[in-house]
Amino acid sequence: MNKSELVDAIAASADIPKASAGRALDAVIDSITGALTGGDAVSLVGFGTFDVKDRAARTGRNPQTGAPIEIAASKVPSFKAGKALKEAVNG
Repeated sequence: MNKSELVDAIAASADIPKASAGRALDAVIDSITGALTGGDAVSLVGFGTFDVKDRAARTGRNPQTGAPIEIAASKVPSFKAGKALKEAVNG
């Protein structure tokens, strides 16, 4: 499912116009992004938790030459599915 299909599904489910559903989805994505950028976690009970994790610096290998390269430390977004979502997918 891509973004436009998700907007269509939201519009049909909530019985609202597609334009409103698109703005609502954009607002949710912007709010989650803003919270993660600020270092906060976003927990949606039953769905899951969005969080930011630190990835340590490490040594990798250039696949073409095999030479070692240093990969800098970074922050990566993560998602942990909630119990209700796991049960819905598995059952």
